[in-house]
Amino acid sequence: MKYKFEKAEKNSVKIRITLDAKEWQQARENAYNKTKGQYSMQGFRKGKVPMKVLENAYGAGIFFEDAINDCFPKYYGEVLDKEPSIEVIARPSLDIEKIDEKGITLVAVVPVKPEVKLGAYKGIKFDKVEYNVEDKDIEEEIKRLRERNSRLIDVTDRACENGDNVIIDYSGSVDGVKFDGGTAEKQPLTLGSGQFIPGFEDQVVGMAIGEERDISVKFPEEYHAENLKGKDAVFHVKLHEIKKTELPEVNDEFIKEAAGAESLDAYKKETKERLEKMNADRAERELENKIIKFIADDSQVELNDSVVEDQIDSMVQDMEYRMMYQGLKLEDYLKYMNITMADYRKNFEGQAREMLKSQFVIGAILDAEKIDATDEEVQERINEMAEKQGKKPIDVSEKMDTKQVEYIKNDIIIKKLFDFLKKENEIK
Repeated sequence: MKYKFEKAEKNSVKIRITLDAKEWQQARENAYNKTKGQYSMQGFRKGKVPMKVLENAYGAGIFFEDAINDCFPKYYGEVLDKEPSIEVIARPSLDIEKIDEKGITLVAVVPVKPEVKLGAYKGIKFDKVEYNVEDKDIEEEIKRLRERNSRLIDVTDRACENGDNVIIDYSGSVDGVKFDGGTAEKQPLTLGSGQFIPGFEDQVVGMAIGEERDISVKFPEEYHAENLKGKDAVFHVKLHEIKKTELPEVNDEFIKEAAGAESLDAYKKETKERLEKMNADRAERELENKIIKFIADDSQVELNDSVVEDQIDSMVQDMEYRMMYQGLKLEDYLKYMNITMADYRKNFEGQAREMLKSQFVIGAILDAEKIDATDEEVQERINEMAEKQGKKPIDVSEKMDTKQVEYIKNDIIIKKLFDFLKKENEIK
């Protein structure tokens, strides 16, 4: 195998890999041996058709694609091992420059780590935001605790009110014609929640159990269903049940059972301390983001388009996973929103470029200041983890794979980075 590489445009390297006749023949034979079980011809048992017979029957190029897929990763890896100066950051694009039975020349365009022209990152003034904990914040936590421990009780002696949970049947029509998705039976609804289109829930308020009523509404102009945008509709509604939320009384007994605190006063103190820590962490994260954004905005980084596309791929995949956890499919969401995948991806481009620029700027500062994590520091972090888990450090480290150790190392490095930046800049 022979190779040579040269710089290409937009932070990429062009690697030209040439295999001679013997190497290319071996690659095709490897492809044949992996796939020969798929072929059968008259006069031969399945999987026993000679390579030459298949090439004569289907053409000399029958194994070319499989051979390339098989041999390229091997030779590409060898080139990268021999040339550590090529810092690859994304998948290469591959073209065939020349191919026949005598050999092949492959050209891989490889995105590499871009050059970063760092702006100022020392001696800058930053304002730190502080979030104070007020009595109303603690009361809000108590309110949420009560709501989590609330119960629904039947109401039979009055009409429904805002805040009640009701069970209804409804059937909607436009110009007297029912439409898809406009009919349901025994549908739960919290009045005042805004689950239904504007005006619907307001007109359900005041209905009694067993009552039926026609409700007139207008679909919003921005409604997701094209055939209903801005249309006047009538829903025939029947109310079956009314339930109201009963909140528990706030006292020491409730707090002990719901939160595990010794008393209401103790819970308020613990809550205040927890919120203060959360606010302090939030303020620190915002400060760190502000510092990195300032430095990134003042720096120059030329991003390779394929790297940006890879980042968008990752972000779209992340959103797809989140939707899956909610029982949704991305393709259904796109149909609902009436947008194409191309338009959906465009929404992520700005954020993807900003994230990548910040990552490369951080890397440049780490290199410039020689910030790293030692093996001793990584081991110290593992020791802390073991102590919290009540285990021996050796037992914890033995169960860790390289990715987990790398994660710990990166976490230490990033903490060191921000300690450095906060020390070298003026924080008010």
